Amino acid sequence: MAVGKNKRLTKGGKKGAKKKVVDPFSKKDWYDVKAPAMFNIRNIGKTLATRTQGTKIASDGLKGRVFEVSLADLQNDEVAFRKFKLITEDVQGKNCLTNFHGMDLTRDKMCSMVKRWQTMIEAHVDVKTTDGYLLRLFCVGFTKKRNNQIRKTS
Repeated sequence: MAVGKNKRLTKGGKKGAKKKVVDPFSKKDWYDVKAPAMFNIRNIGKTLATRTQGTKIASDGLKGRVFEVSLADLQNDEVAFRKFKLITEDVQGKNCLTNFHGMDLTRDKMCSMVKRWQTMIEAHVDVKTTDGYLLRLFCVGFTKKRNNQIRKTS
């Protein structure tokens, strides 16, 4: 009989043994998301990020994340059809500091503005501000319904 190691027995016991289940949330940390200073409410919410491990740094995974927040949540207002996009610029401790990234209207508001017998006109223009930001402005306009637009046939 040859003397040697039985690889199957030294690797981990029985064949088909259950693997140890690791909870993925045990490797993650919660970070507070902070709005820019121009808004009344600074704390938007929380976000998850994988902990720093080896060469993977947690703050690198958070930078560039885009959060979509209603203006009503940012200013204690009832009118909630404006949505702001905020992008994470910097991470300080457990706080994600954000900056303005865009604004949009909710879908139901856009649909309610379009009516019958009107034409929707859309336009956009790129603008550079005095403080160096590059903005793309979108404009939506509607034509007016005229009296002679519809004729009844008898």
